[in-house]
Amino acid sequence: MTVASVLDTMRACNRIAKQKLFNWKLISIDGKAIRLSCGLSISADSSLEDINGGDLLMIIAGLNQDPRISSKTYRRIHFLYRHYQFLAGVEAGSWLLARAGLLTDKKATTHWEDFEEFCTKFPDIEMRTDRFVIDGKIITTGGASPSFDFMLYLIRKRYGYPLSLDVASIFIYDGTHKPDDAQPSISLGMLETYDQRVATVIRIMEQHLDEPMSIIQLAKEVGLSIRRLENLFSQTLNTSPCHYYLHLRLQAARRMVVDTRLSIQEIAIRTGFTSLSSFSRRFKQHFGNKASAFRC
Repeated sequence: MTVASVLDTMRACNRIAKQKLFNWKLISIDGKAIRLSCGLSISADSSLEDINGGDLLMIIAGLNQDPRISSKTYRRIHFLYRHYQFLAGVEAGSWLLARAGLLTDKKATTHWEDFEEFCTKFPDIEMRTDRFVIDGKIITTGGASPSFDFMLYLIRKRYGYPLSLDVASIFIYDGTHKPDDAQPSISLGMLETYDQRVATVIRIMEQHLDEPMSIIQLAKEVGLSIRRLENLFSQTLNTSPCHYYLHLRLQAARRMVVDTRLSIQEIAIRTGFTSLSSFSRRFKQHFGNKASAFRC
């Protein structure tokens, strides 16, 4: 989706404008076909070594990209920085820019799942939870939908608001996101319209995974009694606030187990468990296996 969010917006823009406003090439590190995580293969036009400069270089990367990238590739990215007007890190592409030394003392973003680990690894980068961030000639986006937002922003800046609206309409995209809109770690969708109070409580929960708030505190935040809050959760989500909160914490823990090298003890602390034994018991109950079994 991230690749399509970048490419199809340009294709649609050219189609609507009836002229080639955008030209692009697909580049892989070695010039060979790129196999996406969904199994689809995309042929590349050339390799990273074959390109020498241009307007915008967008580096798109997904999960577990680090073992696949050599120091030579990072040096090449650093070299190309000087030969492009703009350089973008899309989703996990932010990690590549950071490892290439291009985000030091800059503002940046990345996908919300990686945010905390990114901040720990690169404390000299001013991280934002924004959908996309532009700092000088460096652009970073938080994922598929934020990349779509950025491409619409790019079309709007270069070719005007009407054309960007027409492109959005082609994809029946009615998002009105600004660059500094926060990335939601939970896409609540219609729930916010159906019951704003439940959506608000869930937002508060996701902001306090490491130090869970009591249900009494959560109810006070939205001006409800505990009983009323429990009834609303039951009506909208068919569960209690307590069980939903635990679900959020365990889902966050599972992501850290799979996608980071943090110790199980550290993950337990970051998701609000007071003891490793309590975390291990809850994790196994929820997912049917111990946490270490989810690691390769």
